[in-house]
Amino acid sequence: MKLDRLLAITMALLNQTRVSATELAERFEVSLRTIYRDMESINLAGIPIVSFPGSDGGYEILSGYRVDKQILSLDDFSSICGALRGVKSATNNSDIDGLLERIGALMPNKSGSVDTSVDLDFTPSPNDKEKIKPLHQAIKDLHLVRFEYWDSKGKESLRTIEPMGLFLKGYVWYIYSYCLDRSDIRVFRLSRMTQPQSLPQTFVRRNYSLQDVERQFLSQANFSRVGALLRFDPAVRTRVRDEFGYDQIHANPDGSLDVKANFSSKERAIQNILSYGTHVKVIEPQEILEEVKLQVAQMLSHYSA
Repeated sequence: MKLDRLLAITMALLNQTRVSATELAERFEVSLRTIYRDMESINLAGIPIVSFPGSDGGYEILSGYRVDKQILSLDDFSSICGALRGVKSATNNSDIDGLLERIGALMPNKSGSVDTSVDLDFTPSPNDKEKIKPLHQAIKDLHLVRFEYWDSKGKESLRTIEPMGLFLKGYVWYIYSYCLDRSDIRVFRLSRMTQPQSLPQTFVRRNYSLQDVERQFLSQANFSRVGALLRFDPAVRTRVRDEFGYDQIHANPDGSLDVKANFSSKERAIQNILSYGTHVKVIEPQEILEEVKLQVAQMLSHYSA
């Protein structure tokens, strides 16, 4: 993981007079370009790195600089450890245990352990969990991955990708990558992937970050494309408040709740409305109301015999 590698590089620079980029690239099994980016990240974090050219060149931490263990408070350590434990719950990466031990050695009270006020559990579903570890390994080893993919409309396609990174958004796991079949950056939902296989072919990582992908994705996405006014029975008011928040809810004298809900698509709106069964009624728009009626009639036809 990048955080683990950055910390290890910093420790190496603190313990050695000078380290070459080639030596670091071989030690951490990454490209020289990745090492150059890591050095920039360490510099931006406030640790002054000096580079020396020539056959005996390399990187050093500026003479006289020392890492002060007191630069981070116990609350800071608590946040870092909580985040790392959350990552371990998702990836089951045993290397994180060693990283937590090294961070514990830097703690001001030298106890080697810290209690966190926020516990992050990113444990994926069993279906996603069996995919995360091999995909993570393919990302580290720069191996192509091939899999069958089902899009939101049920269309199946065979994809070959250059995997770049895994991320969790809205309790859903995704992988962002360069798709060789579409010749563009693509984001795939893990739950829709079947039989992912790491291929022997390797690739050179493209200069894209997760932040670049998110900016591209969010610029195209419209999570309020479809609006609807819904009326819910009092029996489901707790779920309604959990899902829509208090700001969108209007309580009626009879105890029912009116909600102005927004959805990314008509399909997503229908799925959500039907999940409430008889505890919801569509007030408007008429298009959504008619579609719900059609869906209910089609469900009823399955049992008409």
